[in-house]
Amino acid sequence: MVPHLTTALTGPLLDLEQRILDAMPRIEHWLRTQWLTHGTPFYASVDLRNAGFKLAPVDTNLFPGGFNNLNPDFLPLCVQAAMAAVEKICPEAQRILLIPENHTRNTFYLQNVAALSNILRQAGLDVRVGSISPEISGATRFDLPDGNQLLVEPAQRKGNRLVVDGFDACAVLLNNDLSGGIPDILKDIEQSLIPPLHAGWAVRRKSNHFAAYAGVAREFAELIGIDPWLVDPMYATCGMINFQERVGEDCLASQVSDLLSRISAKYREYGVEQEPFVIVKADAGTYGMGIMTVKSPDDVRGLNRKQRNKMSVVKEGLQVQEVIVQEGVYTFESMNEAVAEPVIYMMDRYVVGGFYRVHTGRGVDENLNAPGMHFVPLAFETSCSLPDCAGKPDIAPNRFYAYGVIARLALLAASLELEKTAP
Repeated sequence: MVPHLTTALTGPLLDLEQRILDAMPRIEHWLRTQWLTHGTPFYASVDLRNAGFKLAPVDTNLFPGGFNNLNPDFLPLCVQAAMAAVEKICPEAQRILLIPENHTRNTFYLQNVAALSNILRQAGLDVRVGSISPEISGATRFDLPDGNQLLVEPAQRKGNRLVVDGFDACAVLLNNDLSGGIPDILKDIEQSLIPPLHAGWAVRRKSNHFAAYAGVAREFAELIGIDPWLVDPMYATCGMINFQERVGEDCLASQVSDLLSRISAKYREYGVEQEPFVIVKADAGTYGMGIMTVKSPDDVRGLNRKQRNKMSVVKEGLQVQEVIVQEGVYTFESMNEAVAEPVIYMMDRYVVGGFYRVHTGRGVDENLNAPGMHFVPLAFETSCSLPDCAGKPDIAPNRFYAYGVIARLALLAASLELEKTAP
């Protein structure tokens, strides 16, 4: 069964979805031509927001966790896509070393590592999990919430190769986003390293991604005859921020004011009655840290100590010095009366599944990637690559097709972004 989904303000979005469906052959041809000239990220997940009048990505993760939250029925899609991805990067690959995040106490994350390992094994690879965390000094078995176990071994550097005991891999797959910087053990290794080091948050910036996405969205909008704004969140940036010392408040308030004004103009153009808002978040990093919803420039002036503490530090205890001010996109999707947003997963250039991130304690204008969230797999009736073009646009496979198209636009933007930032 497809999860019950409620979308408010469905009229305009149905029109957008219908345009996407009508243009399906053109869209697929255009995407195919893009992948002829741009390398595909190995994998990615994209957070989407469906506002009824607008459908847009708000975050793109190039080291996705959460493979354990995908619908098991679509494991064959994941396996096929993994085969394609591996063949491009290392055609002779037989052995792959998977490097997870360092937070091994998060057993739900480790369940994701186990699910990803299983996909790679089903794709015909011999897989071992090698940790670069100093806490893992010997082979360690972790009990997982689903009753299974995961063996994690310490990764070691031998010359210019990364190995675990008795296992020399052809390729190294990072599921570690390098928020804490690029460790020496990963530098200058001779094996294929995927994704590349500059895809990690030590180098990557969300503002670079959304700059690339804006160009992709313009080209896509011209292709199907829509306003790019319908699929593209506006944004601005502020550097040299220090929330603890209140440095950069004027820059932040000015950017918030300008962006709210631009959003208001678009809302008037489209007859949207909701109140515009923006999301202020760290320009680097994940895990839903360092994020706040803002509806007025005054909201970022004179933050109290608790708010400053929340905004000043992200994953790995890193200080926030740069922020992106992003147009807030409402989510008018709900599941069992709880606010929901779709997260779409891709391997190579293929959509392989997704889930709804659901939060009973958050509002339609708030970040849902926060403690208390839960996940409901997208139980596709058919692959979201196969819409029912003759049917109504609001039936489930068609909605998921539209999600898959927008997610692949973000994937293309990530490809362009990595090309620009490659050393």
